[in-house]
Amino acid sequence: MSNFADSLRNILQTLWVGGLWAIGVLVAPILFAALGDNRALAGLLAGRMFAAIAWVGIASAVYLLGHTLYRVGFRGMKEGSFWLVACMLLLTLVNNFALHPWIAHLKEQAANVARGVFGGGFDTAHALSTLLYLLVCLLGLALVVKGSSAKG
Repeated sequence: MSNFADSLRNILQTLWVGGLWAIGVLVAPILFAALGDNRALAGLLAGRMFAAIAWVGIASAVYLLGHTLYRVGFRGMKEGSFWLVACMLLLTLVNNFALHPWIAHLKEQAANVARGVFGGGFDTAHALSTLLYLLVCLLGLALVVKGSSAKG
């Protein structure tokens, strides 16, 4: 069972971190470039992909954290990888359940009156969401690097 559990851990970590980077670095920019005249459609499609990878991340994080606690007990909380995953989960939850609904509300209300990063409108919400996503990507990169250095 341990071999299957460890393999599933590796698969979920790869799926989550790889998906984050693939969507954020490749797919979303390609969508906006290809659909440049239809930014609303590009935003809708990118938003759905970001939501999907958030759910992949939530499920993966729950498994990864549970796997660590099951494998080594509460000593697992002393592992750096445990806290990387916990931070990734927290940021994903904030982004998916606080910022994304805020962005959706602003789009519905056409509340893009205040422009700029600190204007309080869509641009602010989008900038914060982008920053959180970037932080999750970087934490995921650290998780992968930490995992590969621990094995090799």
